[in-house]
Amino acid sequence: MSSPPPVSAMPPRPATRREWWGLAVLVLPTLLLALDMTVLHLAAPHLSADLRPSSSELLWILDIYGFMIAGFLVTMGTLGDRIGRRRLLLAGAFAFGVASVLAALSATAAMLIATRALLGIAGATLMPSTLSLIRNMFHVERERTVAITVWMTGFIVGSAIGPLVGGVLLEYFPWGSVFLLGVPVMLVLLVAGPLLLPEFRDDAAGPLDLPSALLSISMVLAVIFGIKSVARDGVTLAALAAVLLGLVIGLLFVRRQRRLAQPMFDLGLFANRGFSVSVAAMLLTILALSGTWLMVFQYLQGVLGLSPLDAGIVMLPPALLQVLASMWVPRLARRHPPHRLVSAGLLLALPGFVAMMLVGGPASLWLLVGGTSVLGVGVMPMMILGTDLVVGAAPPAKTGAAAATSETATELGMALGIAIIGSVGAAIYRGRMLAGLPEGLPAELAASAVDTLGGALGAAERLPGETGAALLHVAREAFSAALHVNALIGAAIMLVTALIAALFLRRPADGGEPAQGKH
Repeated sequence: MSSPPPVSAMPPRPATRREWWGLAVLVLPTLLLALDMTVLHLAAPHLSADLRPSSSELLWILDIYGFMIAGFLVTMGTLGDRIGRRRLLLAGAFAFGVASVLAALSATAAMLIATRALLGIAGATLMPSTLSLIRNMFHVERERTVAITVWMTGFIVGSAIGPLVGGVLLEYFPWGSVFLLGVPVMLVLLVAGPLLLPEFRDDAAGPLDLPSALLSISMVLAVIFGIKSVARDGVTLAALAAVLLGLVIGLLFVRRQRRLAQPMFDLGLFANRGFSVSVAAMLLTILALSGTWLMVFQYLQGVLGLSPLDAGIVMLPPALLQVLASMWVPRLARRHPPHRLVSAGLLLALPGFVAMMLVGGPASLWLLVGGTSVLGVGVMPMMILGTDLVVGAAPPAKTGAAAATSETATELGMALGIAIIGSVGAAIYRGRMLAGLPEGLPAELAASAVDTLGGALGAAERLPGETGAALLHVAREAFSAALHVNALIGAAIMLVTALIAALFLRRPADGGEPAQGKH
């Protein structure tokens, strides 16, 4: 008796107009989060004059938002898998809008720190929810790549227009206006979300395991706090203790997940090579970029003397090129396997680091613009296809956890880049300053100048003409040297990442395609 013919699997359903309109809604919170990460640094001098925070309070105002986002990402991603990703997204949008108003109305530094913490917790619901919804709405691989490209473009645009929008608002309105940007965006999301976004959840998941959630949050917060402390104060006992505590908590978290019948986070995701290698490569890419990229705006303003608004305008062309490059990634992905496209893009980014190493002469502005343009274009395949591989490798029920892992890798990569590469750059700057300080400076001004470029600029303003000019020259030369070293380190990390992508983002069977999970 012959066996029945095999039943062919139904092809994935193409997205309809509703899904594409829903994607437009999902881009809104992504754009807003990118905006929110850039505008506060512009507002810092204004709120400092109004609220008069101590130096420690100002650091917490700037840092607490990123701390909370990083700490709560994994918990919020897995929570969305359980209660529904649309429900979590809308709840987070409402909380973000309320916290934005409270932040704008803050009358004390302590109130602003607390409201920024609430903004971070609410923000942690948005990124994994949007990314996991994209995975569930777009089942055709080519369409999903396009959707993630559009989603990533929203982040690029938000980062690009942040300095411009912030500069305009601070020109005409009080500093609290930068927080109110989130209110209309979240209102649109709350109205359009229920109409255009479907609901998805993992019906087989059990209730959220609170001990696992507390371990996850404590683990990431301790590690990020320790890393940022190193970036700010150098290697100290307290910073090392925080990192060590985070690693110990991480071991306890892993042990608990392996013992639970229904773990909060499925560690089996890392058994998929496409997932684990993509997460590692994304972390390394952001690590390589952050140590150099975050110095660019300081260089434009502190060394070249541009205003925040002018610096934002100067950096628009690189952002526009990134957007155009991101639009080409899906087309190129149809012709080339992701491991080749990703590794080629990372190799393309290397001349951008070389341009940064040459900054310091009359062509500095053009080198900065050209270098950041090449860097931004080169990393686009990694950020888009890497995100696609991470989300696509996870089963649909686990996309919230997968998306949160992707975002956590990005946050951790940025923190590591600022701490490790940034600390090296700071050491180079301090060494050059100590060797070249003009004689006879008051001890207080000398200490401030050696500490940061901003301190040197402030000290130079308080010194007589020739002495101030000499200090300014030494500070600018020292900062240029720090940028050169950071760019060299970034280039080395980017080269290693390109090799990892080329060698390991392949199917084990034939060595010619990236590892993919079941869809």
